[in-house]
Amino acid sequence: MARLPVGIRFIVSFSRDQWYRAFIFILTFLLYASFHLSRKPISIVKGELHRYCAAVNEGEVEFNSQNQKAGDVPPHQHPDNETDCGWAPFDRDNYQQLLGALDYSFLCAYAIGMYLSGIIGERLPIRYYLTFGMLASGAFTALFGLGYFYNIHSFGFYVVTQIVNGLVQTTGWPSVVTCLSNWFGKGRRGLIMGVWNSHTSVGNILGSLIAGYWVSTCWGLSFIVPGAIVAAMGIVCFLFLIEHPRDIACSSTLTAHSKGYENGMHRLRLQKHVLMEKNKPLDPEMQCLLLSDGKHSAHQNHTIVLPADGGSGVAAISFTGALKIPGVIEFSLCLLFAKLVSYTFLFWLPLYITNVDHLDAQKAGELSTLFDVGGIFGGILAGVISDRLEKRASTCGLMLLLAAPTLYIFSTISKMGLEATIAMLLLSGALVSGPYALITTAVSADLGTHKSLKGNSHALATVTAIIDGTGSVGAALGPLLAGLLSPSGWSNVFYMLMFADACALLFLIRLIHKELSCPRSAMGNQVPFKEQ
Repeated sequence: MARLPVGIRFIVSFSRDQWYRAFIFILTFLLYASFHLSRKPISIVKGELHRYCAAVNEGEVEFNSQNQKAGDVPPHQHPDNETDCGWAPFDRDNYQQLLGALDYSFLCAYAIGMYLSGIIGERLPIRYYLTFGMLASGAFTALFGLGYFYNIHSFGFYVVTQIVNGLVQTTGWPSVVTCLSNWFGKGRRGLIMGVWNSHTSVGNILGSLIAGYWVSTCWGLSFIVPGAIVAAMGIVCFLFLIEHPRDIACSSTLTAHSKGYENGMHRLRLQKHVLMEKNKPLDPEMQCLLLSDGKHSAHQNHTIVLPADGGSGVAAISFTGALKIPGVIEFSLCLLFAKLVSYTFLFWLPLYITNVDHLDAQKAGELSTLFDVGGIFGGILAGVISDRLEKRASTCGLMLLLAAPTLYIFSTISKMGLEATIAMLLLSGALVSGPYALITTAVSADLGTHKSLKGNSHALATVTAIIDGTGSVGAALGPLLAGLLSPSGWSNVFYMLMFADACALLFLIRLIHKELSCPRSAMGNQVPFKEQ
């Protein structure tokens, strides 16, 4: 018998469970990358909506609404189609406040909607809920771009579009995190989700490139094309997403299984594991966070009794019940400030590069992708370190401690030329995005599948929504504050970002102290988490 080709041997070397798990990993990665792809165009188009007033140096040329209405053309402008400051109503002197209001509209709606989204999402099939959100998000992203083709200059139109888009986009994060956590246990969750969370940066990069391609010629397409991509991915979600491994009789653990293990005996052993689970101690990492003092066990003081997952009568956790999970409040408040910093860069970095390095909107958008490239490495690094040290809060705290002085250096030397800007974009992206990525993925999954919940994995969507919803409050405030502070100088914006990083670190002090006071030997005896 002829030997099988190398490619076929490679394919059959993986079990059915492993192939399905890899498929869900890639699919959820692409689904949420498309969400971020649709959020990026507004930051790229800002330089075009206020084309010249945003590009010139202060004191060089001043515009006012009377000159624009009278048709006065500054000497340095081209006499053809560049006779104003951009697209009304963003051609006014207060354009930074108007653009900041657009960001605030989207992010404030996103923050409010996120608290409701987790509660709604865990009561509906994930596939239907996520499909609806992606189709609606694609429609409203494209609607913003249609304002260009239909010559719409109403500020209210753009604000309402952003508000509705922010609401429907809240369907994405709780859904994909819940789905991925259903398929992957806790064993290497930091590394796996660190790699997976790079979808944020990949989506930002693709969104920047797509929006930048049309921004100078037809900025409406900078929104319509990403909107079409999100809607198309919504159809893919409806056709292919598998919410839970039990839906196709797959294992939810990360261990490789032989074919003989994938039969009735496998199910029998899993049932035996469920019966024995209540007698096992909490994993040491989370036990350190649960201890209210040095004497009493977490089981005695912090147990949220809920029906076990898998039955038809599973009760979804309440909002207040999710808040009682130790660590949820601290990580939520930390993320509020960490996400404030991250989203300020997301929405204002291209305009900052345009002002500092005097580049056009397309080149500034392309250069801003380096921040997201750094974010990819930062998220993976945070996941690897937290898995190795088994200390999530301490990993976040270290990166936040380094991020604040890095931002000060960035604000100082980025004015020295492109080379300095490129280097600081990569470093800042890694340190800013690392804690944000770790909290929204591995930490949320750890807390949402906490053993104190007695096996109710339906808490995951609510916990994820609480943490990310609180973070989204900061995401809404950051760009708004940047719009208010930038007219007085970009250095003030960076001082605000450094202060936010310091606040994020302060909210983790208690958790860091508990992690560091936990004996290292106990951490080494951690039992990998098994889904029930």
